[in-house]
Amino acid sequence: MDDDRKYKQRGYMDSERESRRPLDKPKPSGPRPPIDVTGPRLPRLLQNVVAARCFSCSTALQSDVDWKGKCPKCGCALHCCKQCAHFEPSTRFQCLKPIPLRIAVKDAANECELFSPRVTVARDAAPSNNNHTNAVQQAPRNPSDARAAFDNLFKKPE
Repeated sequence: MDDDRKYKQRGYMDSERESRRPLDKPKPSGPRPPIDVTGPRLPRLLQNVVAARCFSCSTALQSDVDWKGKCPKCGCALHCCKQCAHFEPSTRFQCLKPIPLRIAVKDAANECELFSPRVTVARDAAPSNNNHTNAVQQAPRNPSDARAAFDNLFKKPE
């Protein structure tokens, strides 16, 4: 074995080193023990919210919105190419579906039969109504308010 090695220095590949290696402990067989449910609680995970938003002002639109109408906040047309799920600027006629004629103005109302509203999935960061968290916290107005807010962080729940 020493003859086929490129370098003749003693090192980690020597056979005496292998003989000093500790024996591996056998892994326990059988089912794993159940997870301890009395352990630490997991943090509240953010929920996914599926909503349609206006392409212009990003206002969340209600599920019963009239797609032939206009945005309630900014007044942009909702039945337009930029609001469609098939709108893709890098494709032919800027649409993923095969349309016969190009629609020139993408943010104006049109009568496309292939229109389907673009729906986004976002994280809901709004605090829930738990007993441990306050729904609305105000910014401290003076140093004593800041100190009280800091002390409340480490107060044990009763």
